[in-house]
Amino acid sequence: MTAADPVRTRPSIVRVVGASLVGTTVEWYDFFLYGVAASVVFGDLFFPKGEQLTGTLLSFATFAVGFFARPIGGVVFGHFGDRLGRKNLLVLSLLMMGVATFAIGLLPTYAQVGALAPILLTVLRLIQGFALGGEWGGAVLIVSEHGDPARRGFWASWPQAGAPAGQLIANGVLAGLAAFQSESAFNSWGWRIPFLLSAVLVLVGLWVRLKIEESPVFVSARARHEPADRMPLVEVLTQYPREVLTAMGARMAENVSYYIFTIVIATYAKEHLGLGKSFALNAVLIAAAIHFCAIPLWGALSDRIGRKPVYLIGAVGVGVWGFVFIALVDTKNFGLATLAVTIGLVLHGAMYGPQASFFTELFGTRVRYSGVSVGYQLASIIAGGLAPFIAIALLKTYDSGYAISVYVAVCAVISILAVTLYSETRERDLTAL
Repeated sequence: MTAADPVRTRPSIVRVVGASLVGTTVEWYDFFLYGVAASVVFGDLFFPKGEQLTGTLLSFATFAVGFFARPIGGVVFGHFGDRLGRKNLLVLSLLMMGVATFAIGLLPTYAQVGALAPILLTVLRLIQGFALGGEWGGAVLIVSEHGDPARRGFWASWPQAGAPAGQLIANGVLAGLAAFQSESAFNSWGWRIPFLLSAVLVLVGLWVRLKIEESPVFVSARARHEPADRMPLVEVLTQYPREVLTAMGARMAENVSYYIFTIVIATYAKEHLGLGKSFALNAVLIAAAIHFCAIPLWGALSDRIGRKPVYLIGAVGVGVWGFVFIALVDTKNFGLATLAVTIGLVLHGAMYGPQASFFTELFGTRVRYSGVSVGYQLASIIAGGLAPFIAIALLKTYDSGYAISVYVAVCAVISILAVTLYSETRERDLTAL
């Protein structure tokens, strides 16, 4: 029996992919729901009354807090995931995320309990970040380590599609509520409904995830080797420093552009252009559906031509499109704004689709969970976590959306350099690492 045989004899890859996709959709729904709510209601509900953009900035500061917790979650979940396996840690992360999100829906507002409101909101956001920090690495690994190596990019891209799926559900629920409720009713209690609905989604996700088996690559590796003497994190930082930096650099354009195109647009449209909540929510809703379809297609293309070429298409694309994006949104035309978001997310998908297989192929099996989690989540602090805060601060300072475009372009240059300077990984054998 060869090292690759365990991969071929495991249950259907489709079932594994489905379980990962359902779980990541639920977790991203919870995480993005907070981001959308932060852009449209949290500034008014959980912080002292004042200048509108200042309240939004404070709201986005709590959004960023979740990203600071993500590397910690990545280290903790990665440590135990490399020693105990992928499956159990995935179940735990989903449960933690669901409880925190449900609790947000029950929180009192600033008008009711004063300063305690933003404190409780921040604590629950930290739990969300910690859980998501451990989720991503396990979800993409259990698919990458089950699937056919020749189609790894395609199969591993499906958990990535959980991000737009979660965004789609979160925006869809909020947009529906905003459309059928008065603004006073939505701000009073309507915004709580999507957070409380998280409980149902989590139960579905847990039921599906408990049915899958452990990664065969991990099981095979554990049968051949004793656990590392040192913490997996130490081994990652000493043996794979270049790979960690490559992952972090590659994420800059991907992470920043995503939050600009999906989260910041809501504040930009509402506060800078004077448009209603539904304008941006509906534009992102339509674009997210196309984004969901685009991600696996980009992943499949990376199996044919390589991870690097596809990733670079996306990085260069968003760097240029950031300027067109603002120009189209500034027209205040819904069709053009939807086109702006849609093309932006399709270009983002060129990075996000092959990203799972690309990062998986950077690290050895003994420390792969820790490696992909640390590289992915450390970048989240300076990229995704700060993106809405920096973007709104730039808007407030320069009173122009093109300042945000320059920010996206700078991040794109960083990603282009990071990906260009690393070798192609498509042909790497995970069982030999």
